[in-house]
Amino acid sequence: MSLPEFFLDRGLGRGVADGLRELGWQVHRITDHFPDDAQQTEDEVWLTYGLERGWVPMCKDGRIRGRRAERAPIEVRAAVLFYLDNQQLRRSEMISRFHNARDAIHRAIVRGGPAIYAVSADGIRRTWP
Repeated sequence: MSLPEFFLDRGLGRGVADGLRELGWQVHRITDHFPDDAQQTEDEVWLTYGLERGWVPMCKDGRIRGRRAERAPIEVRAAVLFYLDNQQLRRSEMISRFHNARDAIHRAIVRGGPAIYAVSADGIRRTWP
């Protein structure tokens, strides 16, 4: 099995993408695929774009799990999404949380979805459905 590729929302920033790449992750940044730094790109648009390419979405905003329109691409494609359970983390802590949960994230991807997971200091937990 090949390693998954991830699609990072703009809120995670270039530094998180670069840090994960340095640790061997295959990541794509939303801002590399949409105009104007993806500032006007709706969640359902970037999610659909990434999922159509087989990329696993990652973001900081867990509120997405409560928004039906934004969850729709995850549901339709039986995909998984990962978000940080704390939006106030420093870049280094964001990278650490994702990387420390890497094995659990890979197992969740293999299990499939639809599912949304929070990534915390203690690992991942399913928060939807």
